[in-house]
This record gives sequence, structure tokens and C-alpha cells, in this order.
Amino acid sequence: MIALEDRQRTVQWLEAACREGARFKQACEVAGIDARTVQRWKAGGELARGDGRPQAIRPTPAHALSAEECQRILEIANEPRFAELPPARIVPMLADEGTYIASESSFSRVLRAHGQVRHRGRSKAPQPRRPPSTHVATQPRQLWSWDVTFLAGRVLGQWFYLYLILDVYSRKIVGFEVHETDSADHAVDLLRRTALSEGIHALERKPVLHGDNGATMKATTVLAMLHWLVSD
Repeated sequence: MIALEDRQRTVQWLEAACREGARFKQACEVAGIDARTVQRWKAGGELARGDGRPQAIRPTPAHALSAEECQRILEIANEPRFAELPPARIVPMLADEGTYIASESSFSRVLRAHGQVRHRGRSKAPQPRRPPSTHVATQPRQLWSWDVTFLAGRVLGQWFYLYLILDVYSRKIVGFEVHETDSADHAVDLLRRTALSEGIHALERKPVLHGDNGATMKATTVLAMLHWLVSD
């Protein structure tokens, strides 16, 4: 659907091109519009009143739900046994009982029109979540990143665990250890040794330690060590 202003502007351009010697059909092709469309605009007066489709009066479809049927859908959807269920579960349950009121889409359309599809159920409604905070390092000892990864051994199927802490700004490996097992105790020892060697206790602002949600990184002993480093 082309707006009235765009139609008038297009016809003005076409008429100007024709006055300069262009062929009407070729000018329409350059403008990206069919020549018959422009002729219809001029013949039907659509350059003065615009497209009549938005203002057209359309009859109500014969299969449209009546006001009584819409009210029946609301009553059923608000029954105690259905009040917490979406239409995708209400309609099959009614079908099991040999009852058909309307389709799932009709249930959803009626409930949406009455503002009853935002959240149906006893569970807590979805809450907006803000994006995670982003840390930016402008100098060393502001932001550290640590992780645990696998190291392949000389024997096939044998693996070791590399615990590593990296300074994000300088890319310096401030601490690392290799162990045969994955344990929070190893992470605590690495944190303690790295903090002492880097003189974290003497800093007014401690560096941010960024890690993933691995079980080792979130262990109770690790969190206690982090609390001790920050509060010391």
C-alpha cells in the first residue's frame, strides 16, 4: 500500500520525465511501478483521496464468534480448573470430555482481547532482567580472569587440570597450577598464593576476579577466600 503523498510525488516525477521526452512505460519501470497502476490512480481519483482500503467497510464473516460465544469462552477459561492453564491445554481437556467450544486460536484471541493472556498460572510472572555488568580494565591489577581447563597427558585418556589467573589488561599470567584432580581446595590455594605474590592486600581497590559458573569457581571455600581478600 503506497501512501497518498508518495503516489502524488511519483506521478509528478513521471510527468516531469515525460515532458523531458521519456517514454511513459520506461519511466514507470525506472520508478519501480507498473504503468497500469498509475493509470488506475488517475482514472479512479486515487491521487486525491488515497487508497480506500483502510476505510473500507467489511462485513462480519459468517463464521465469526458471536458475543455470547466470546462470553462463554471467558467463563470457561476463568473456571477454577482452567484459570491457570493456557488455551493449548484447555481445548484438549474439553475435547477429552466431549466438549468443543472453539479452537485454541479463538481462545487465545478472545483472552488477548480481554487482557488475560499476559500470565496465567500460579508461578511468578517473568521479570525483566538487565544485562550483566561489564568490567573494563584500563591498567594492570584492575581485572583478573580465571578458569580451569583440561591438559592432555602423555598417556592416552589421561588428563590434568590447569588452574590459571590472567590479568586482562596486561595479559600477564599472575598465577597458575596444574593438578591431577579438580578441587575447590586447589583454587583456594592458587588464589591465596597469587594474592600474596601480587601484593593485593596493599591495594586500596582490589581487582575484580571474573570467572564462569563452574562448580569449582562457586564452591563455598572459594567464596570465603574471595570475601577474605576483599575485606582484608
